[in-house]
Amino acid sequence: MSNPDPVSPLRARYGERYRWYLLLSVMVGVMASIMSSTIVNVAIPDMSHYFVLGQERAQWVSSGFMVAMTVSMLTTPWLLGRYGYRRTYVGTMVLLLAGGVAGGLATDFSLVLAARIVEGLAAGVVQPIPAIIILRAFEPHEQGRASGIFGMGVVLAPAIGPSIGGVLVDLFGWRSIFFMVVPFCIVSIALAYRFVPVTAPGGVAAARDRALDWRGLLIGTAGTLCLLNGLVALRGDSPLQAGALLAGAVVALVAFIRLQRRMTAHGEAPLMHMGLFGYRQFSMGSVVAFIYGAALFGSTYLLPVYMQVALHLSASHVGTIMLPAGIVLAFTIAGVGRLADRQPTWLLVSIGLALLAV
Repeated sequence: MSNPDPVSPLRARYGERYRWYLLLSVMVGVMASIMSSTIVNVAIPDMSHYFVLGQERAQWVSSGFMVAMTVSMLTTPWLLGRYGYRRTYVGTMVLLLAGGVAGGLATDFSLVLAARIVEGLAAGVVQPIPAIIILRAFEPHEQGRASGIFGMGVVLAPAIGPSIGGVLVDLFGWRSIFFMVVPFCIVSIALAYRFVPVTAPGGVAAARDRALDWRGLLIGTAGTLCLLNGLVALRGDSPLQAGALLAGAVVALVAFIRLQRRMTAHGEAPLMHMGLFGYRQFSMGSVVAFIYGAALFGSTYLLPVYMQVALHLSASHVGTIMLPAGIVLAFTIAGVGRLADRQPTWLLVSIGLALLAV
């Protein structure tokens, strides 16, 4: 017996428009998750002053989020298979909301860092979901347009976030930054209960008995932490410690790859199917995504901190400076999404990387 289509109930209830309702629903949630990843950067100097932190500790407000997001992203297929679209999506939005409230009320830096990790865990799980939904809900010739519209809406969050965040920091302090995600989370939860399908990929009972690869998750987490701490230690007075941490990251990477391959060979469900990297398009796409992510997230952290600490600009001034680039990025994504249905992907990516290098 074939498994039911996860979006059939929506198609029957709302007709062909359901696809766009569904896209809007997940777009609001992802906007909240991405906003939480970047908007806090304009508040780091203010938080450093409040908690009397050096840059080595303050950067973990951003890095802790990124580590949690990177690791939790690998659990999305397992969560969707076990709990379905709606419960997974709503659960992550509740977690993101809780992290925002906890961070805004925190009185100690360790609590702020814990709240950021919670937000990162939620953001990592929710971000792959829209790509899965677009592939299932839209025809191949419409997927580029849908991705472009979705991308435009999502990129607007970090585009306008620093400007709004800068004003909030100047008027109300750094705590107000954490509360910005709350209304987005509430709206996304309400939309999810109406438009996001309940069923998991492949049907209600898909992969419910499959165990999560906890060993791979722990190794991946340890390796990522070693890598980040090693990079931070490079600028310190202990090159031996930096070398040991970076070596630990390499060992963790090798152990992770071997574990995933062994699980695949034994018919178990690995956290990551290493065979995907045997496909050239996937491998090259991963490299491009790494370069783009390093440039985007690195600049959104470094530029606000540099302009406030070195140039002594206010948080609202910094947000205003960063606004034009974000708006251009948002509208460019919408246009490129339409072009992706007609032009070769390699051409668009090459043009984008060339402009990024400039």
